[in-house]
Amino acid sequence: MSRFEAAYLKLLRTGKLEHRARSAAEHMKSCDLCARGCHVNRLLSTKGAACRTGEWAVVHSYGPHHGEERPLVGRYGSGTIFFSWCNLRCVFCQNWDISHKGLGQEISAEELAAMMLELQKMGCHNINLVSPSHVVAPILAALVVAAKNGLHLPLVYNTGGYDSPQALALLDGVIDIYMPDMKFADSEVARRLLRAPDYAEVNRAAVKEMHRQVGDLVLDENGIARRGLLVRHLVLPENLAGTDRILSFIAHEISTETYLNLMDQYRPCYRADEYPPLDRRPSGAEFREAVLLTKKYGLLRLDRP
Repeated sequence: MSRFEAAYLKLLRTGKLEHRARSAAEHMKSCDLCARGCHVNRLLSTKGAACRTGEWAVVHSYGPHHGEERPLVGRYGSGTIFFSWCNLRCVFCQNWDISHKGLGQEISAEELAAMMLELQKMGCHNINLVSPSHVVAPILAALVVAAKNGLHLPLVYNTGGYDSPQALALLDGVIDIYMPDMKFADSEVARRLLRAPDYAEVNRAAVKEMHRQVGDLVLDENGIARRGLLVRHLVLPENLAGTDRILSFIAHEISTETYLNLMDQYRPCYRADEYPPLDRRPSGAEFREAVLLTKKYGLLRLDRP
């Protein structure tokens, strides 16, 4: 394939990247940079109503990660930055100490940029922004600094999938690889389990827009992801997530060439025991049924076939 260039570098050369960062900061005055649309002024001391995050991002940890999807990990790992807090309130969150308690350190744009550049120096194949939906503005501010200082790796937007059109418009031409969850097909279920009463509708619209921006996942000659959409879906017991409806949506309204990680690692965490059937893992038969559905819908690009 032709020589890769991260999407944001073109915006940097034209001055549009700095404009996006300034626009994102303006949005924070009445914040609509996630699908909650709480309209809190996050530039003041008040923090987002759901994300509990103010002007600056809070980072829990960062470093090379070898447990991500195969096209992201390669030989040297995916350069993950784990942001604290979240715009979802999943009752079964496996990282609840980070997303619900907010363990981490508030950092400036310069400090976040330095993390990106350090991950690049370590040899990571990408910069993997984990739970970024509520910190789009701090990310863009940091990216301007990092790109001016030599950052050239592809950006991975590793999201729970509850993303606003306003945020995605700011990220158009910035993000190289979108990696959204598709958690639930039914918003009533999502209301109970994510505290997001419009999750399914918002999620489907967001994934469509992400695919419009970057297309199907493209790999280089070494199997490393360069650009495109990668969808994650966690199989839950008793088809609680609506796996059949989600896979049908991907096949019919996104692309049968969608790269899909159909995940089998659900285990009860946090408050899951209060919400049966989340108090148990899916059975082997339930997961095998989900795999058969991928074949039914012609979704053959599975991360772990």
